[in-house]
Amino acid sequence: MFLKTIKLKKDQIPDYSEYPFSIPFIRHMNELDVDVPVTFFVGENGAGKSTLLEAIADQIGFNPAGGSTQNYKAYEVHEAESALGEFVKLSWWPKVTNGFFLRAETFYQFASHLDETDMNGYKAYGGKSLHHQSHGESFFSLFQHRFTEQAIYLLDEPESALSPARQLAFLTLLNDLVKAGNVQFIIATHSPILLGFPNAVIYQFDEHGIEQVEYEQTEHYQITSYFLKHREKMLKELFEEDEE
Repeated sequence: MFLKTIKLKKDQIPDYSEYPFSIPFIRHMNELDVDVPVTFFVGENGAGKSTLLEAIADQIGFNPAGGSTQNYKAYEVHEAESALGEFVKLSWWPKVTNGFFLRAETFYQFASHLDETDMNGYKAYGGKSLHHQSHGESFFSLFQHRFTEQAIYLLDEPESALSPARQLAFLTLLNDLVKAGNVQFIIATHSPILLGFPNAVIYQFDEHGIEQVEYEQTEHYQITSYFLKHREKMLKELFEEDEE
């Protein structure tokens, strides 16, 4: 793999009471090993998954609003800066800068940026403007046509535009790239489907920090599995709580 470890420069953090340093994982994390083809970040909203992913993107040289090194600072999105970036140290062997950072919440702005700058007929995105495709189609066009070997890909909630069937198709694409070698993915996700990718390392973010867990230990798997097996019981319990 290319990226080996992610370290926090904790001696340079000015104040743990200020955001983003107040996020619990920052107080507990020292070094994170990501020396595998696929690493997942999982946890509740606000646990810091996206914050760390944005910091990694910033240190690689990707636009923190989404894109590659070619798009670095080429377009701006409000509040798309990485406040944590300068406090993160990446260890490589070898270092690569080829790749892409998918930031789901600013993908629309990235597509608009392409419309203004792409002079190659959108060859890396399925041959047409991402705005001329549905949200899910545009995501999948990116995955199919833009993702190649010898690269690192950071994906922040890629499932947000994908149906369950498309998520399974993405797993197939991911598997093909991993089998070909020379590719690395770090993915922040809420999807129990994506989390099921074999041999991936899963890091769970919570108020106690970051812990490596097995697939079946994730809250996403446990809640989804329980709901599918006990839907009526779970809904009854939820609705009774609402009435109280």
